[in-house]
Amino acid sequence: METGSPRDAGPGETAGATGGAGAAEGTGTGPVSAGAEPAWTGLPPRLLRMRRLLLVVWLGAAALATGLLLGLLAAPAWAAFALLPLPLMAWGWVLLGRNWRSWRYAERADDLLISRGVLWREETVVPYGRMQLVEVTSGPVERHFGLASVQLHTAAAATDATIPGLDPAEAERLRDRLTELGEARSAGL
Repeated sequence: METGSPRDAGPGETAGATGGAGAAEGTGTGPVSAGAEPAWTGLPPRLLRMRRLLLVVWLGAAALATGLLLGLLAAPAWAAFALLPLPLMAWGWVLLGRNWRSWRYAERADDLLISRGVLWREETVVPYGRMQLVEVTSGPVERHFGLASVQLHTAAAATDATIPGLDPAEAERLRDRLTELGEARSAGL
């Protein structure tokens, strides 16, 4: 099942696909050699659907509450101000899509790369040997959409990282793999 974002792969990038723990190198699920360009894996589209639904629900509720309060307390003409959140909703819809497309991660031989950001690109490199704890979390809304997040805790709090909105099976596979690689790398120190 494909989890890569729909954006075109840039030079040297491949759209990632999920696979089992025994997937071949270069498919986005296995490590690649340190010198090779990593195979990036994007986040599943369900994360975008969840975030957009939350945007519509919260801004729709704000518009409704504003319209009711202004209509009842001021005058019915003032209720037209309840339409102000609608352009904000359209703007947020576009921004959520751009943000979702910017998130990606790649497993390399010695570290995990996490890249995100639209205006300010941020790339986090988490060496396997520095990982102390790998958690898989899923709140009620995430569980409803079949999503989970992987949170990485390292020796330095500044390099803690999170990969949001993964399929639960992929999140568990990633947790197990990162834990295994972290134990192997830290044993060699």
